[in-house]
Amino acid sequence: MDMLLTPEFWVAVGQIIMIDVLLGGDNAVVIALACRKLPPKQRTQGILWGTAGAIVLRIVLIFFALQLLAIPFLKAVGAILLVWIGVKLLTPEHEEGHATIDGSDKLWSAVKTVIVADFVMSVDNVIAIAGAAETAGGGHTMTLVIFGVLVSIPIIVWGSQMVIKLMDRFPIIITLGGMLLGWIAGTMLVTDPALVNPDVLPQMPKIVVADWARYAAGGVGALLVLALGKWLAARQAAAAGPALAAAAKVAVTPTPAGLQRVLLAVDGSHGALKAAQHLIGLRQDLRDGQALDVHLLSVQRPLSGDVNRFLSGQTLDDYHRERSDAALAPARTALDAAGLGHHDHWRIGEPGPTIAEVCREQACDMIVMGARGLGAAGAALLGSVAQSTIEHASVPVLVVK
Repeated sequence: MDMLLTPEFWVAVGQIIMIDVLLGGDNAVVIALACRKLPPKQRTQGILWGTAGAIVLRIVLIFFALQLLAIPFLKAVGAILLVWIGVKLLTPEHEEGHATIDGSDKLWSAVKTVIVADFVMSVDNVIAIAGAAETAGGGHTMTLVIFGVLVSIPIIVWGSQMVIKLMDRFPIIITLGGMLLGWIAGTMLVTDPALVNPDVLPQMPKIVVADWARYAAGGVGALLVLALGKWLAARQAAAAGPALAAAAKVAVTPTPAGLQRVLLAVDGSHGALKAAQHLIGLRQDLRDGQALDVHLLSVQRPLSGDVNRFLSGQTLDDYHRERSDAALAPARTALDAAGLGHHDHWRIGEPGPTIAEVCREQACDMIVMGARGLGAAGAALLGSVAQSTIEHASVPVLVVK
């Protein structure tokens, strides 16, 4: 039990939990949606049995992954895969190519879907956890793996909605998670047996890896993931630029009568509610008889493409619609209480460009939205939805702080 008193053990546990939460969020969505059509009592059983099977399967896979990491050059391969996984985490995805599997009303069919989905979707998770445990776990790697997985699985299954909302609200969690994978990749690379073990491929030159060298390699890996992720995201935005610019040319010009159609973009946060209240006050300031047509919009970020392999488009649409309704509810209540009519919309996509696109579709004169309160440095690191909306919109954008 002395291992429980070492800081290295708890650092590795923290890494494993963060990896599981970040890379296991989509697994939790599959678990919830695969069991949603079961009766309430069987739904709990389906989640428990499916999760238990997924835990056992994941621990077995990690055990074999740990054995494989002792083979020369496989750590280097794993490091490259982790960099790719980290970059993928920071790069927007699109929900395409849905499967035809819907939530099942049969207990064991739902359990089978959960276990098979977790098996297919956990490859990145297994590689990352094996790397974290092997580089930080010392002689207690399997104990570390079992402890970390057992702690993180309940967080994923029962706290998945909270975790997803937190990641939507604070994208720094995703950014730091991607950088953590880069850190693990860097430390894995410089501890490959082919590079450091004199008994493995003795004809190859060896390096002596001090602690500072491991930390430096980890730092380089983290920065590499961040730089590549931001670069690829910028390329995707630039590729969408011509289409957005063409759409902007056909945007409706506000009529001389003044403000008539407003798009209110909300995400269920306190900032979004403040934006709704500001719009209510703005309506009261307009001259008598001037109508204000409000379009209320919630944009949901797409889930990873892996989820589409197991769930139908209709099932995912229902999931996004439920989340959108929850995001729209506070602003909708405030507008209704003020007697201000509105049209409700929801979309799936990257928030900034999607908000601008819906604004053009509905021929709105202005966009009103709340701010997350990020400073300039925070907005540069995390990406500001408001700033992205301003860049893509062809009408004024009012950001309420």
